[in-house]
This record gives sequence, structure tokens and C-alpha cells, in this order.
Amino acid sequence: MKKIIVTLILLVIQTMAFACPVCERAKAKKMFGSIGHGIGPQSNWDYIAVWGMIIITILTLFYTIKWLIKPGEKNKSHVKYSILNFELL
Repeated sequence: MKKIIVTLILLVIQTMAFACPVCERAKAKKMFGSIGHGIGPQSNWDYIAVWGMIIITILTLFYTIKWLIKPGEKNKSHVKYSILNFELL
């Protein structure tokens, strides 16, 4: 039964991953292939906007991970010291 459910889920996901024939004709093949629906980029500004968002997302991810691992706050009255007890480490 588990194999049947997994097979059905994979089939549904696989059919949703590829665009319908109408959408395949309308979009740019060189960058997007046959994944997704809708039209491709209309001008070079679309590429600039996408790359700008990619850069912002990567920077946000980098600084989020950096400050979660090592926040750098040294003030003993900081709120993190009310929940963290470094003496146990």
C-alpha cells in the first residue's frame, strides 16, 4: 500500500513539474526549459530583477545564518543572557 501511495504522489508531482504544451511554446527555452507555466522574460529588465532578488536572498540567508551562529552581542544585560546559561557549557 505504501508503494502505491508513493508512486501516485511521484506521478502527480512529475506531471505538475512540466509545463503544458501551450506554455512551452510561449516561454524562453534557453533559460527555463520545460519547467513551469507562463511566459518567459519579456526584456532584459526581467533578468536584472530576478538576479537582484537572488542576490538579496543569498545575502539575507548568509547574514541570518552568521548572526544565528555567532551573534556578537557582548553586553551582559542583553536579552540572550536571560535564557542562555554559558556556565553549564
